[in-house]
Amino acid sequence: MSAEQINHLPTDKEFYSFQQLILNKLGIFLPLQKKALLTNRLWKRLRECGLNSYEDYYKYIVDKKGEHELDLALELITTNETYFFREQKHFDYLEQSIFPSCKPGKTFRVWSAAASTGEEPYSIAMLLDDKCPVNWELECSDVNNTVIEQARKGVYPDARIRNIPQNYLHRFCRKGIGPQEGYVRVKQELRDRVNFFTLNLHYDFPDIGKFDLVFLRNVLIYFENDTKTKVLERISKVLNPNGILFVGHSESLHGVTPRFVPIKPAIYKLI
Repeated sequence: MSAEQINHLPTDKEFYSFQQLILNKLGIFLPLQKKALLTNRLWKRLRECGLNSYEDYYKYIVDKKGEHELDLALELITTNETYFFREQKHFDYLEQSIFPSCKPGKTFRVWSAAASTGEEPYSIAMLLDDKCPVNWELECSDVNNTVIEQARKGVYPDARIRNIPQNYLHRFCRKGIGPQEGYVRVKQELRDRVNFFTLNLHYDFPDIGKFDLVFLRNVLIYFENDTKTKVLERISKVLNPNGILFVGHSESLHGVTPRFVPIKPAIYKLI
């Protein structure tokens, strides 16, 4: 954060306005300790809009004429860093405990419900293509339309691919040359099998069908308990009986809902 940004942190009153707006729109609770994050994400937009205070920026984005800017601000707030094969033990569990029980003749359906820029979905897709013994479908969503567009392109700098196994890197990715040197792109054949769409977990889900497995990792940590309960209730309705839910290793469903029982760290089964 620049010295200029530090000198222009929002007041507590200004922060609370944004806090309530983000909570209402996304169901995400931003504690006061995140004031610096808010500044880091929004200060440049505030200046580019020709505004001098967070109060003025707030008034602008809640006005109908600032509707596009509101979407952009919310996208900036929800952008999170991710990487391929994050929390490897989850992928080990998929390969060792889930895939062997897949029934022939039945399509295995997976939903990555916080897809971000696509590293998680493509990690899942690589493993499904290599290890899943039946036909599979992979649906992937995020509240942030900008990161969904990035995910569809499937282009990543070399620094982001360090956890992809070498055999998967050769099989599923293509190294860039010339002006694209230093980047890789997920091959078209795999990208064609992954469906990306925008979805806000804070509202009722559209008709997306039933799933055997849902990844909802590193999202619940941003919700208050009441919102967590509502989101998990919606998730339970799109999971097949005994369906599996993966959450982040820093997250727990203890005391939030009785619908899921833990079977491994950060892995739950619908009951």
